[in-house]
Amino acid sequence: MTRFEKREIIIKILYQVFLLNNDTRKLNEIINESSDDKFVIESVTGVVEKKPELDKIINKYLKEGWTINRLSLVDQAILSFGTYELLYTDTPNIVCINESIELSKKYSDDDMPKVINAVLDSIHQEEEHDGR
Repeated sequence: MTRFEKREIIIKILYQVFLLNNDTRKLNEIINESSDDKFVIESVTGVVEKKPELDKIINKYLKEGWTINRLSLVDQAILSFGTYELLYTDTPNIVCINESIELSKKYSDDDMPKVINAVLDSIHQEEEHDGR
């Protein structure tokens, strides 16, 4: 399985978790039904654990008047995972951003790849320099 395919699974799991209003009691069940891959499990668990912090960071870089909660659940999943991967993994920044854009092209409406690119690029430029 490619890393992109693993990222697709992560986004699908996060979508389900967000659909269930972040009910973490079902998280293990959803993960077990979807994947036994270490990267997938650690990524989903990390995003869920850091969701309030990730939301705060993402909201800082969305256009004024927009918050992550106003985005579709799939866009929330893509942005949350992209932000998590940028800040908390060793994945090269360009890969995190490009893979998130590609996921957005596949699963979001036509305007979202630009939004996701802008938000993740800003996070990369600003947050990483703050010592995260």
